[in-house]
Amino acid sequence: MSVRRRQRGFTLVEVLVALGIVAIALMAGLQATGALTRNAQRQSDLLLAQMCAENELIKVRLAKQMPGVGDTSISCEQAGLVLNVALVVRSTPNPNFLRVDAQVFKEADPIVRLSTVVGFY
Repeated sequence: MSVRRRQRGFTLVEVLVALGIVAIALMAGLQATGALTRNAQRQSDLLLAQMCAENELIKVRLAKQMPGVGDTSISCEQAGLVLNVALVVRSTPNPNFLRVDAQVFKEADPIVRLSTVVGFY
């Protein structure tokens, strides 16, 4: 009488299914890590761009004279990143005030826009 002993272990199909599940989980983790990295870079760019825009608007407010109406492009470097600031000065219905917009670009992509109103003192 031969006694058949049942072998214990995993079949090839079970191993392949487990490997497929692990591969899908690793891909999802990789995508999540990429999204976090892109978001961190975006936050850094936004902070630096906001500093550039605020600096330009503060310069306008601290100047002893009203800025001229028109468009100006200024280069701004923050933390080794070179950004372009488009300063747009427009008149308002009240001739004693001017609207000043500072829009910051990284290459051709807009990052942030800040606005203020300056007036005669």
